[in-house]
Amino acid sequence: MAKPDPSLLDPARYPFSTEVDVRFSDMDVNRHVNNVSLSNFVEEGRVRFHRASGYHAAIAGVGSMVASVAMEYVGQAFYPGTLHMHAGASHIGRTSYTLELLITQEGRAVVFARSVMVCTRDGKPHPIPDAFRDAVAADWGVRS
Repeated sequence: MAKPDPSLLDPARYPFSTEVDVRFSDMDVNRHVNNVSLSNFVEEGRVRFHRASGYHAAIAGVGSMVASVAMEYVGQAFYPGTLHMHAGASHIGRTSYTLELLITQEGRAVVFARSVMVCTRDGKPHPIPDAFRDAVAADWGVRS
């Protein structure tokens, strides 16, 4: 993935935000938060978005999987500190949707990630439930 469009590094574009404290164990020998730890925070942000947006409830009876994740490390994060995660859906197809997630610390962009989620049933792509599609259209899409 190329460096993200600078407009995607604006927290105001995202309808969802949450925060999590950096743990001492997230720090590496370079005294910043390790990239592997940052990928764990991307996962945490994605799960929190799914719970808040109703995705988990909407896909009851249907599976979901991460088809791809692309991450750009655009800054450093440090311990101690708090990471702010901002997320929103940017594209909804028939069976998949794209989630964009920005992590900031003290107003600085640290990570931009784009994940593609696919709804599945019996190991095959399955249409995204209308309940989630409607929720994204109303409240959970990335703002332009």
